[in-house]
Amino acid sequence: MSAPDPPASGSAPAALARELRGLEPSCGPVRLVAVDGHAGSGKTTFAGRLAAALGGAPVLRLDDIATHREFFGWTGRLRRQVLDPLAAGRPAVYDAYDWDARAFTARRTLPPAPVVLVEGVGAGRRELRPYLARLLWMEVPAAVAWARGRERDGPGLAGFWDDWERAERAHFSADPSRPYAGLLVVRRGDAYRLVPGPASAR
Repeated sequence: MSAPDPPASGSAPAALARELRGLEPSCGPVRLVAVDGHAGSGKTTFAGRLAAALGGAPVLRLDDIATHREFFGWTGRLRRQVLDPLAAGRPAVYDAYDWDARAFTARRTLPPAPVVLVEGVGAGRRELRPYLARLLWMEVPAAVAWARGRERDGPGLAGFWDDWERAERAHFSADPSRPYAGLLVVRRGDAYRLVPGPASAR
């Protein structure tokens, strides 16, 4: 990853947007920024606010990439459909998964914008880090995040969450993202604070 990490800031996400615009491109002409964290930690909400602060930056949601059969086995497809085109300065066209239909039901386009966000569990994994300009980690303990997710999705998806938690534990045990995060995102009510992450000390 390129460029030094910014200092802690209490005015996120607007301050972070200014920092990200100044980074060196990391994937062709794109500054690819990952928002990682446990399922239920608030990645989608924060990425949406950051995208708005960036003037409508494109967001790749890994929920569109992962499937019931491949919670984390999607890196080859992501490279072919998204990373390689962006690195060449071309729009990425990728298959989007529908979790209700259990099938890929749409094709979506991701432009090679100056800043592109990728949010989801595993966004900062080993295979993606060489393409990233910045890795952000939502600083919420796994148990707290998973409890939020279960409450949000209701008892009908309890079995899914049992399977997901096992898979997520195994993934982060083998391929942790947090140690490589330049910034930790801490939420307090409706506000966020950015704290230097483990990678900022390297």
